[in-house]
Amino acid sequence: MKTAEKKDGVLQAVERILDNYLEMNNHRKTPERYAILNAVYHIEGHFTLDELGQKLSDEYRFPVSRATLYNTLNLFMELRLVIRHRFQGATKYEACYAGESHCHQICTMCGKVTEVKAPEISEAIEQLHLRRFRKDGFSLYIYGICSTCQAVITRKNRYKNKITKK
Repeated sequence: MKTAEKKDGVLQAVERILDNYLEMNNHRKTPERYAILNAVYHIEGHFTLDELGQKLSDEYRFPVSRATLYNTLNLFMELRLVIRHRFQGATKYEACYAGESHCHQICTMCGKVTEVKAPEISEAIEQLHLRRFRKDGFSLYIYGICSTCQAVITRKNRYKNKITKK
């Protein structure tokens, strides 16, 4: 299946979930909710509230208030359509329907977040038996220093060593 077709199928599925929830709870089916859902599922990876708002405004020509974004993302989290991550000093969101659980490596110097494929960890968690608990997925955060920041540290240390040797 092509990526675009898969993305369309996922979008249709999450729209059905939202439709069912709104109908069952007598909530309005607002254009804002569906525009936000569409934008969320067309963003690759993590995004902030501001980045989502910018995408809606620039690409969709559908500006919405920050409060609407916040409240709608809370609804999507309740429906397990979006997951919230609290990375170092930043709150980011990610579409999570039909997504694989995954690990994140986070640089403690620059804050860069990279997704890591770790089938061994996924398999270990899948095999994990928990009492009175149904697993839906997982996120693992691995903290350290990225190669770019490590190179900067190494250059600074070399420079300091040259100065102190003189």
